[in-house]
Amino acid sequence: MTPPAAYGGTNVPFGDALAGRALSAHVGWLLANHKGEFAVLGLGLSGESAAKLLHANGVTVYASDVSKTKEVKAAAERLIALGISAEIGNHDIGRIKHASCVVVSPGIPPNVPPLKAARKASVPIVSEVEIALQTSRVPYIAVTGTNGKTTTTSLIAHLLRALDRDVEEVGNIGTPVSEVALRKPPPQWLSMEISSFQLHDTPSVKPTVGVLTNLSPDHLDRYNNSIAEYYADKALLFANADTTSYWVVPGEGEDALAMTRELPGHSARFSTQRTDVEGYLDRARGQLVLFGAPLAARGDFPLSGDHNVANMLAALLAVMSAHPSHATPSARVRLAAALRTVTALPHRIEPVADIDHVLWLNDSKATNVSSSLVAISGMTRPTVMLLGGRHKGEPYTALAEPLLKHGRAVVAYGESAQLIYDDLHPLLKKKIPIYLLPHESFKKVVKEARSIAQPGDAVLLSPACSSFDMFANYKERGYKFAELARRQDVKGES
Repeated sequence: MTPPAAYGGTNVPFGDALAGRALSAHVGWLLANHKGEFAVLGLGLSGESAAKLLHANGVTVYASDVSKTKEVKAAAERLIALGISAEIGNHDIGRIKHASCVVVSPGIPPNVPPLKAARKASVPIVSEVEIALQTSRVPYIAVTGTNGKTTTTSLIAHLLRALDRDVEEVGNIGTPVSEVALRKPPPQWLSMEISSFQLHDTPSVKPTVGVLTNLSPDHLDRYNNSIAEYYADKALLFANADTTSYWVVPGEGEDALAMTRELPGHSARFSTQRTDVEGYLDRARGQLVLFGAPLAARGDFPLSGDHNVANMLAALLAVMSAHPSHATPSARVRLAAALRTVTALPHRIEPVADIDHVLWLNDSKATNVSSSLVAISGMTRPTVMLLGGRHKGEPYTALAEPLLKHGRAVVAYGESAQLIYDDLHPLLKKKIPIYLLPHESFKKVVKEARSIAQPGDAVLLSPACSSFDMFANYKERGYKFAELARRQDVKGES
């Protein structure tokens, strides 16, 4: 067999759907015909899963990671035991330049030497998600956006289970799609969170239903301060849209409306502000309205905040659009009942301690300003807000107005502490003090917050930054915050 002729061996430009489809067809041909060696970069969960899936499909694999941590070493040993070539502490550039395809983990920046070498050699670069979609035919609902992706993905899975569907939550939420693609038998449905990084290298994405939660600037450190490039990657969710496609998209937000206004296919919009859309909150009656009819009372949904209502509206629309049987009267009754059993996700405004009348809230997954803006805007207590970590390119000025309404104090810590102070100090006008701790340990940061908080207050970790100056990821940061909050409060340690 000859390969598809349309693929030109060059990079896929931002938003170029034709080039993306050509790349997808080319990679599919390579997989089907076991042509050459695939190089997998990164031996985290997604890289290891991609290497195993490729190997299981008869493809020769070279996997590598520059790290030598015990986790990476263990992953390499597991791959080697399967007969897969794996290397740690180095990427073999020569081998990568001669690979048939490179599979890249989402955490690897696009300008690292092995990816530069691959592009120069016209080697196609795809994500682990692309490999999984090429080898699996399980229907999936894909969720992207700036904020609310993880919550919405989890809510979709929760609702599908309420309809007795066998579903797995996959993608950026934690479980690689490739891992599930190896399972026999496969699940009936996937609820997939897909990031902008993953979308950039997943040209075949064409979900049963695609969901855009919202849009605002994020990851500007990765996108060279270009909002346009970040948005272009988000728009790749719609790259393969046609008249049969189903989309769930916001009913508000200028950027989101502009991106989704003329999508091919069927679009259902959600809003907590408008009522001329398919899913909305009827504030006067306190009801969630879906496709023209009330489905449940707002009070039946236990998560607080309009942002969570928006997430649930998006999830409901997605599930009801995914199959006709999901929107029948009996299905609506089951979906309404499922709302009552929803619980808060870890690291998403999660209560982790409530001692001496101070509520401690872990919102460590708030790694951008817009997500932290949602958190502080929804507070009902005077709040000591912990802001800090590795700067991602956004100004922090948008947080000033809700801090003036709800703030007790700000504790600015980590690499971005001085930037946070410089942005907020002139706007808070000394009404909300900022405690500057750029070089202190996280334990001392939490201790400082504890000393500031008064009975009836909340301490909110909502950093608006990545965790990489102090922690391996946002989960580690959140768990440490919860541990310190409970330990110090319970034992009275200083």
